[in-house]
Amino acid sequence: MNDLLPLFLNLTGRDVLLVGGGRVAEAKLRQLLAAGAHVRVVAPAIAPAIRAAGVDAHERGFEPADLDGAWLVVAAATPEVNRLVADAAEQRRVFVNAVDDPVNATAFLSGVVRREGVTLAISTSGDAPALTALLRESLDAVLPRDLAAWIATARDQRIEWRRDRVPMDERKPLLLHALNAIYGATAEHAKNAEKTVSAGSARSAVDRDAAVPWLCGPEDSWL
Repeated sequence: MNDLLPLFLNLTGRDVLLVGGGRVAEAKLRQLLAAGAHVRVVAPAIAPAIRAAGVDAHERGFEPADLDGAWLVVAAATPEVNRLVADAAEQRRVFVNAVDDPVNATAFLSGVVRREGVTLAISTSGDAPALTALLRESLDAVLPRDLAAWIATARDQRIEWRRDRVPMDERKPLLLHALNAIYGATAEHAKNAEKTVSAGSARSAVDRDAAVPWLCGPEDSWL
């Protein structure tokens, strides 16, 4: 399999088809509703908890026409039914998340950490969901408890950068300086960290001298 493209979807008000009516489907339904999706459920038997959620539920087998108007389909059924869903979705160019069934999937839901406006998603391409969960818990543990202050600072800095037309390659050290200032870092302390970040060694800057933990991201994460 080629590398997956990490992508965050805005499902607010958009139709999502959920094929399956059991415990696994119930868990996926909670995720979809939290994302603001309009969910339709199709399954021969639908759990009371799913019906209680007030979704559009149809107690019958899957039909290809169920995909009409769907932006995404989550298949939480047997491998045989998931295969039918995948085949029908392929013809309509609709992405399929097949739960614990990567062979029939073209989209993979990830382990997610959400805190203070930050969302981290971890995927193992559907091959190792237990590892995904462990990585999610580990990342959650290392994120700063005062992440809201980081978000506010980064948001304010971005407004200034755009106003002042600061080049992209100059933004990392500026942000590190601003984050260090949250913790009262000395000017020399922050300056040393900035120099190392500018040289492309963000990790060593923190190990030796920076006041804040540092997660090195791709360049486009600074836009």
